[in-house]
Amino acid sequence: MATAEGPGRASIAARVDAQLPQTQCTRCGFDGCRPYAEAVARGEASINRCPPGGRPVIEALSRLLGVRAVALDPDCGEETPPRVAMIDEAECIGCAKCIDACPTDAIVGARKWMHTVIAADCSGCELCLPPCPVDCISLLPHPALPDELPDAAAIARRASRFRALYEARTARLERDRQRRRAALAARLDEAGVRTQAP
Repeated sequence: MATAEGPGRASIAARVDAQLPQTQCTRCGFDGCRPYAEAVARGEASINRCPPGGRPVIEALSRLLGVRAVALDPDCGEETPPRVAMIDEAECIGCAKCIDACPTDAIVGARKWMHTVIAADCSGCELCLPPCPVDCISLLPHPALPDELPDAAAIARRASRFRALYEARTARLERDRQRRRAALAARLDEAGVRTQAP
Protein backbone atom coordinates (compact mmCIF):
# COMPACT_ATOMS: atom_id res chain seq x y z
CA MET A 1 0.00 0.00 0.00
CA ALA A 2 1.29 3.48 -0.83
CA THR A 3 2.13 5.44 2.29
CA ALA A 4 4.27 8.41 3.17
CA GLU A 5 6.02 9.72 6.24
CA GLY A 6 5.43 13.06 7.99
CA PRO A 7 3.65 15.86 6.10
CA GLY A 8 3.23 13.67 3.01
CA ARG A 9 1.22 11.18 5.05
CA ALA A 10 -1.08 13.96 6.28
CA SER A 11 -1.69 15.01 2.70
CA ILE A 12 -2.48 11.42 1.69
CA ALA A 13 -4.85 11.08 4.66
CA ALA A 14 -6.67 14.27 3.62
CA ARG A 15 -7.01 13.02 0.04
CA VAL A 16 -8.26 9.62 1.22
CA ASP A 17 -10.74 11.31 3.58
CA ALA A 18 -12.00 13.43 0.67
CA GLN A 19 -13.03 10.22 -1.13
CA LEU A 20 -14.98 8.77 1.80
CA PRO A 21 -18.78 9.14 2.17
CA GLN A 22 -18.51 10.89 5.58
CA THR A 23 -21.24 8.78 7.18
CA GLN A 24 -19.01 8.34 10.28
CA CYS A 25 -20.56 4.88 10.63
CA THR A 26 -17.47 3.20 12.18
CA ARG A 27 -18.16 -0.05 10.26
CA CYS A 28 -14.57 0.18 8.98
CA GLY A 29 -13.40 -0.48 12.54
CA PHE A 30 -12.29 3.12 13.18
CA ASP A 31 -13.99 5.98 15.03
CA GLY A 32 -15.03 7.74 11.83
CA CYS A 33 -13.98 8.57 8.31
CA ARG A 34 -10.91 10.66 9.19
CA PRO A 35 -9.36 8.05 11.53
CA TYR A 36 -9.90 5.43 8.83
CA ALA A 37 -8.28 7.71 6.23
CA GLU A 38 -5.28 8.22 8.52
CA ALA A 39 -4.92 4.46 9.01
CA VAL A 40 -5.04 3.93 5.24
CA ALA A 41 -2.38 6.63 4.77
CA ARG A 42 -0.16 4.88 7.35
CA GLY A 43 -0.63 1.56 5.58
CA GLU A 44 -2.46 0.09 8.59
CA ALA A 45 -5.85 -0.40 6.92
CA SER A 46 -6.98 -1.69 3.57
CA ILE A 47 -8.95 0.42 1.10
CA ASN A 48 -11.91 -1.99 1.17
CA ARG A 49 -13.39 -1.34 4.60
CA CYS A 50 -16.11 1.24 3.76
CA PRO A 51 -19.55 -0.31 3.11
CA PRO A 52 -21.33 3.04 2.56
CA GLY A 53 -18.78 3.92 -0.13
CA GLY A 54 -18.66 0.43 -1.55
CA ARG A 55 -17.15 -0.22 -4.95
CA PRO A 56 -16.98 3.45 -6.06
CA VAL A 57 -14.86 4.41 -3.02
CA ILE A 58 -12.65 1.33 -3.34
CA GLU A 59 -11.98 2.20 -6.98
CA ALA A 60 -11.29 5.86 -6.16
CA LEU A 61 -8.84 4.90 -3.41
CA SER A 62 -7.22 2.35 -5.70
CA ARG A 63 -6.54 5.08 -8.29
CA LEU A 64 -5.42 7.57 -5.66
CA LEU A 65 -2.97 5.23 -3.94
CA GLY A 66 -1.89 3.18 -6.93
CA VAL A 67 -2.99 -0.12 -5.40
CA ARG A 68 -5.18 -2.91 -6.70
CA ALA A 69 -8.93 -2.60 -6.11
CA VAL A 70 -10.27 -5.49 -4.07
CA ALA A 71 -13.75 -6.56 -3.02
CA LEU A 72 -15.43 -4.98 -0.03
CA ASP A 73 -14.34 -6.67 3.21
CA PRO A 74 -17.41 -8.67 4.29
CA ASP A 75 -16.41 -8.27 7.96
CA CYS A 76 -17.31 -4.58 7.62
CA GLY A 77 -20.80 -5.16 6.24
CA GLU A 78 -22.31 -4.99 2.81
CA GLU A 79 -23.07 -2.25 0.33
CA THR A 80 -26.67 -1.05 0.45
CA PRO A 81 -28.67 1.69 -1.23
CA PRO A 82 -28.91 4.88 0.86
CA ARG A 83 -30.99 4.34 3.97
CA VAL A 84 -32.31 6.59 6.71
CA ALA A 85 -33.31 5.97 10.28
CA MET A 86 -37.01 6.07 11.06
CA ILE A 87 -38.26 6.29 14.64
CA ASP A 88 -41.56 4.68 15.57
CA GLU A 89 -42.76 7.72 17.46
CA ALA A 90 -45.50 5.78 19.26
CA GLU A 91 -42.87 3.47 20.76
CA CYS A 92 -40.21 6.14 21.50
CA ILE A 93 -39.73 6.72 25.24
CA GLY A 94 -37.65 9.88 24.82
CA CYS A 95 -34.45 8.53 26.34
CA ALA A 96 -32.33 10.65 23.91
CA LYS A 97 -29.69 7.93 23.57
CA CYS A 98 -30.11 8.02 19.79
CA ILE A 99 -29.54 11.80 19.77
CA ASP A 100 -26.24 11.38 21.56
CA ALA A 101 -25.15 8.68 19.06
CA CYS A 102 -26.03 10.56 15.85
CA PRO A 103 -22.89 12.00 14.19
CA THR A 104 -24.83 14.44 12.01
CA ASP A 105 -27.42 15.75 14.52
CA ALA A 106 -30.15 14.30 12.30
CA ILE A 107 -32.29 13.23 15.27
CA VAL A 108 -34.27 15.91 17.05
CA GLY A 109 -36.20 15.74 20.27
CA ALA A 110 -35.63 16.13 23.97
CA ARG A 111 -35.42 13.82 26.96
CA LYS A 112 -38.82 12.37 27.85
CA TRP A 113 -40.27 13.68 24.57
CA MET A 114 -40.70 11.86 21.31
CA HIS A 115 -37.88 12.03 18.75
CA THR A 116 -37.86 12.19 14.98
CA VAL A 117 -35.29 12.02 12.18
CA ILE A 118 -34.51 14.72 9.63
CA ALA A 119 -34.18 12.43 6.61
CA ALA A 120 -32.03 14.86 4.58
CA ASP A 121 -29.45 14.94 7.39
CA CYS A 122 -29.40 11.20 8.18
CA SER A 123 -26.34 9.42 6.80
CA GLY A 124 -27.77 5.96 7.49
CA CYS A 125 -24.80 5.22 9.75
CA GLU A 126 -26.77 2.83 12.01
CA LEU A 127 -25.17 4.26 15.17
CA CYS A 128 -28.58 5.10 16.63
CA LEU A 129 -29.75 1.47 16.55
CA PRO A 130 -27.70 -0.17 19.36
CA PRO A 131 -28.39 2.40 22.11
CA CYS A 132 -32.18 2.37 21.63
CA PRO A 133 -33.57 0.45 24.64
CA VAL A 134 -36.99 -0.16 23.06
CA ASP A 135 -35.85 -1.03 19.53
CA CYS A 136 -38.07 1.62 17.95
CA ILE A 137 -35.61 2.68 15.20
CA SER A 138 -35.53 1.08 11.77
CA LEU A 139 -33.42 1.74 8.69
CA LEU A 140 -35.52 2.25 5.58
CA PRO A 141 -34.74 3.17 1.97
CA HIS A 142 -34.05 6.89 1.64
CA PRO A 143 -37.33 8.51 0.54
CA ALA A 144 -35.67 11.06 -1.76
CA LEU A 145 -33.07 8.82 -3.44
CA PRO A 146 -33.23 5.87 -5.84
CA ASP A 147 -33.28 2.49 -4.13
CA GLU A 148 -30.03 1.44 -5.80
CA LEU A 149 -26.33 1.49 -5.00
CA PRO A 150 -25.04 5.05 -5.39
CA ASP A 151 -22.37 5.93 -7.92
CA ALA A 152 -19.28 8.01 -7.11
CA ALA A 153 -20.98 11.31 -7.95
CA ALA A 154 -23.95 10.56 -5.66
CA ILE A 155 -21.60 9.56 -2.84
CA ALA A 156 -19.60 12.78 -3.25
CA ARG A 157 -22.73 14.97 -3.26
CA ARG A 158 -24.00 13.46 -0.02
CA ALA A 159 -20.52 13.41 1.56
CA SER A 160 -20.11 17.18 1.44
CA ARG A 161 -23.37 17.65 3.37
CA PHE A 162 -22.53 14.94 5.91
CA ARG A 163 -19.04 16.39 6.43
CA ALA A 164 -20.50 19.85 7.13
CA LEU A 165 -23.05 18.40 9.56
CA TYR A 166 -20.45 16.29 11.35
CA GLU A 167 -18.03 19.20 11.67
CA ALA A 168 -20.80 21.47 12.97
CA ARG A 169 -21.77 18.85 15.57
CA THR A 170 -18.13 18.35 16.59
CA ALA A 171 -17.68 22.12 17.01
CA ARG A 172 -20.93 22.37 19.03
CA LEU A 173 -19.86 19.55 21.34
CA GLU A 174 -16.46 21.19 21.87
CA ARG A 175 -18.13 24.53 22.71
CA ASP A 176 -20.38 22.70 25.20
CA ARG A 177 -17.35 21.00 26.79
CA GLN A 178 -15.54 24.32 27.13
CA ARG A 179 -18.62 25.96 28.69
CA ARG A 180 -18.95 23.13 31.21
CA ARG A 181 -15.24 23.34 32.08
CA ALA A 182 -15.47 27.12 32.52
CA ALA A 183 -18.56 26.78 34.71
CA LEU A 184 -16.86 24.12 36.85
CA ALA A 185 -13.72 26.24 37.18
CA ALA A 186 -15.85 29.21 38.25
CA ARG A 187 -17.64 27.12 40.88
CA LEU A 188 -14.34 25.78 42.19
CA ASP A 189 -12.87 29.29 42.35
CA GLU A 190 -15.95 30.50 44.20
CA ALA A 191 -15.75 27.56 46.60
CA GLY A 192 -12.05 28.25 47.14
CA VAL A 193 -12.72 31.89 47.95
CA ARG A 194 -15.48 30.96 50.39
CA THR A 195 -13.43 28.31 52.16
CA GLN A 196 -10.52 30.75 52.57
CA ALA A 197 -12.65 33.54 53.97
CA PRO A 198 -12.65 33.83 57.83
